[in-house]
Amino acid sequence: MPIKKLGRQTVALANPPALIGHANVVGKKEGDGPLKNSFDHIEQDDTFGEKSWEKAETAMQKIALAAALDKAGQAISNLDYLFAGDLLNQCIGSGFAIRGQDVPFFGLYGACSTMGEGLSLASMSIDGGFAQFAGVVTSSHFCSAERQYRTPLEYGGQRTPTAQWTVTGSGAVILAKDGPGPHITHITTGKVVDKGIKDANNMGAAMAPAAYDTLTAHFKDTGRQPDFYDLIVTGDLGKLGKEIVQDFFKQDGIELSNYDDCGTLIFDLQKQDVHCGGSGCGCSATVLTGFLLNGMREGRWNNILFCPTGALLSPTSTQQGESIPCICHAVSISMP
Repeated sequence: MPIKKLGRQTVALANPPALIGHANVVGKKEGDGPLKNSFDHIEQDDTFGEKSWEKAETAMQKIALAAALDKAGQAISNLDYLFAGDLLNQCIGSGFAIRGQDVPFFGLYGACSTMGEGLSLASMSIDGGFAQFAGVVTSSHFCSAERQYRTPLEYGGQRTPTAQWTVTGSGAVILAKDGPGPHITHITTGKVVDKGIKDANNMGAAMAPAAYDTLTAHFKDTGRQPDFYDLIVTGDLGKLGKEIVQDFFKQDGIELSNYDDCGTLIFDLQKQDVHCGGSGCGCSATVLTGFLLNGMREGRWNNILFCPTGALLSPTSTQQGESIPCICHAVSISMP
């Protein structure tokens, strides 16, 4: 069998899997933002009818996955594997969403990069002949994330200017061995990058070096220039992190004119009080499964490099004074 790796970190898929179904669900604040027309379901009640924020995440994943399966015309029992993850301890949002379902399950944790990690593993499973159909679903919730990583909302803590707003939302994708596209053609798996930042309220600055590292590796491994892509989108760096990535490439003599970030796309930074923008597993997942993939199907873009980022911290590591290791996975998506 020929080796499919390009360079150190990139895989070129011989039989690129097709994205045959994708859907999302978001909360009220996200539904008030500029991408409101790209969301499948906007819930006005952020509890989603549940008794806790954590149970609301489980409800979101169920809604998003069911909608994606419906669009793909598949039953969950047809999936060879489901890859899912969230921000909660031990990924309980995903595990509880899938319990009782007839599907082999991989629980993932890549922080906010989990959608990229899931797409990578699902694509390689299909390309390698281990699966015909695979699903990927991730979620995050503003209230559960604040309770876990910072302080419960009831404390009324002041948010710093560099803070981001965790997206309340879930996105799901169904991949298949065959289909009209879009297709996932290349995957660049990120390395853990830690530049010593310890501020849990400054995720953009912490994650930007990981995004730059993975993007640089992708261009080196594939031989592609940034302008090969109609759009390069990082995960949830927000306004500050996006500017840092642009500055890194300027130092290399490269202007990323085709670059944006899911964290700046999902909210109106001028009209909505989100400080530096959006974050969370649900940020890149809902932007991908709505705005980006819908745009590809409409002919707006033919080639997208989707690069969600994640901060691999925990409340324990923060309290012990640890710095924040980060990662970014790049997924190349193309129309035929």
